[in-house]
Amino acid sequence: METPNPPRPPGSSRRCPFRAGRRLSTLDGGRVDNITMVMGLHPQYLSSFWKTQYLLLRMDGPLPYHKRHYIAIMAAARHRCSYLVGLHMGEFLQVGGNPEWLQGLHCAPQKLRNLNEINKLLAHRPWLITKEHIEALLKTGEDSWSLAELVQALVLLTHYHSLASFVFGCGINPEEEQEGGQSCRPPSPPSEDSMGGSGGKDAMQEVEVLMERLKLLQESQLEEEEVTQEEMATRFELEKTESLLVAPTDLGDHSLQSNVRCFVEDPEFGYKDFTRRGEQAPPTFRAQDYTWEDHGYSLINRLYPDVGQLLDEKFQVVYNLTYNTIAMHCGVDTSMLRRAIWNYVHCVFGIRYDDYDYGEVNQLLERSLKVYIKTVACYPEKTTKRMYTQFWRHFKHSEKVHVNLLLLEARMQAALLYALRAVTRYMT
Repeated sequence: METPNPPRPPGSSRRCPFRAGRRLSTLDGGRVDNITMVMGLHPQYLSSFWKTQYLLLRMDGPLPYHKRHYIAIMAAARHRCSYLVGLHMGEFLQVGGNPEWLQGLHCAPQKLRNLNEINKLLAHRPWLITKEHIEALLKTGEDSWSLAELVQALVLLTHYHSLASFVFGCGINPEEEQEGGQSCRPPSPPSEDSMGGSGGKDAMQEVEVLMERLKLLQESQLEEEEVTQEEMATRFELEKTESLLVAPTDLGDHSLQSNVRCFVEDPEFGYKDFTRRGEQAPPTFRAQDYTWEDHGYSLINRLYPDVGQLLDEKFQVVYNLTYNTIAMHCGVDTSMLRRAIWNYVHCVFGIRYDDYDYGEVNQLLERSLKVYIKTVACYPEKTTKRMYTQFWRHFKHSEKVHVNLLLLEARMQAALLYALRAVTRYMT
């Protein structure tokens, strides 16, 4: 999907004036942390990410700094992401947080503990969030939230749920686990040589099949073949139903580490497929009824100034990011492929675009890629190195990281839309 770029050192971009927030992107001694190293393969996105995270954690806002880091801990713990939990435990103490709170959620103030239910739903089943959840947090009392505080908390929760997806999706480990302090890289995709001839040829063949399908879809779009709204709806329901069959084989050890366990209540609660046979599913979220552009953006900007604009920039940067390459092919229009990945993430969270033909998802996303996308987006703690190596076997690291950036942002936007729709319903 693109040509890799070398990571850019923090502070080297004139457009990214965040030297004051050095600990967000570097470790003591000036080494760049692993998340930044991996995101640095795409400097344009990294700049946008830094700006947003810096504003969320360091700039003026309704919530005090230590509570922002505690919310980050709560969010990361839902996905058992000890990397992010450990990082923000350190940040929490550095900004003056009470060490007793780090003994577990039961030691935190009731106001923060009241976030537990919406944290759980946002992380695993955001379609269940209602205006009643919002109302319960805002009701009058000493532990009540203001609307502005709650909106900042919702953005923080979705930011760190999605960042946990990125950490697991790219195989990022804590810095101290790297021998000699070396920063992490995603596992190397097999080369033709290392796969023993036929495996390499199979991988190359997958690229050619994808290129051919892209070409055919682009040609059929030019011919303006009409697809009825009924057929579009049918294709979405088919894709949503088929996504039930796309699940990882759960072989890994997902036991909670000690630094994570104490921040998690109801650890068994997790992602449940949006539509299961024999169960009544919630209604599909029609994207046109509550869009980021027309509804979510303005609501956040009204209650938490500047954040809406930075989130919008970040969504736009990753959605439009392209280097016009696919594996060894140059000069390729990858927009259909990027849109298919974004819309498939939204599909597994029940969001449907009326004007999108979900037949494209089946054409462009091979099964191993669908398994990877659904795992990283819905239960990232189950992601394995094998899943990473099994999809797009002839593609570069930077292209797989690009997929993970799309997953991060599509997942965040999906959860935010459900949460902000509930806030809007509460307000009206």
